[in-house]
Amino acid sequence: MGALYRRDVILALRAGGGALVGLLFFLCVVATVPFGVGPDLALLARIGPAIVWIAVLLSTLIGLDRLFRAERDDGSLDLLKMQDEPLVLIVLVKCLAHWTAYVLPLVVLSPIMGLLMNVGPAGLGAAFITLLVGSPAITFIGAAGAAIAVSLPRGGLLVPILILPLSIPVLIFGVGASYAATSEIEAFLPPFLILIALTLFFAVVGPLAASLALRQGDD
Repeated sequence: MGALYRRDVILALRAGGGALVGLLFFLCVVATVPFGVGPDLALLARIGPAIVWIAVLLSTLIGLDRLFRAERDDGSLDLLKMQDEPLVLIVLVKCLAHWTAYVLPLVVLSPIMGLLMNVGPAGLGAAFITLLVGSPAITFIGAAGAAIAVSLPRGGLLVPILILPLSIPVLIFGVGASYAATSEIEAFLPPFLILIALTLFFAVVGPLAASLALRQGDD
């Protein structure tokens, strides 16, 4: 499992692996918003956490179709299914590797991008923590969509359509917790705990659904 994790991370970070595309898209989305909103720093500070969350969500969607594509292209997907380890565990490891390579850099950059939008220290910290906790849920959800789409022609176009509606609760509670932290810490805890619960829920359901979809793709 460790070798699979390292392999996927290295492949994603190589030129053409797709991680850089998601990072550049994230930077472009956040940098473009001030031009549309205007020079109102107070407004930018209020909507900053939501913009960062939406940018991370959209940037994550870009790379999710690559989750099983390399294995499909070189034929190793069938070999993964025949491993002694449960397929659901293999999918979980691939999700963690994908999150590390594609999403974690976005989370690390999020406080810097928040500073560009005049977000205060409380908002910056809350956005970082909620993204660190909540963004894996998007990857786990995406695993199921990627597994369904991998056996379809031009299935990559289907992945965002499948994933985006299911990611809305994660976005709602992630942004809600970020906003609540700017007012009082007591208001931050309830949506943050729900966000943790969503991530744990999708950590179980996402890889399980993806493994079933990969098995079903053989039929």
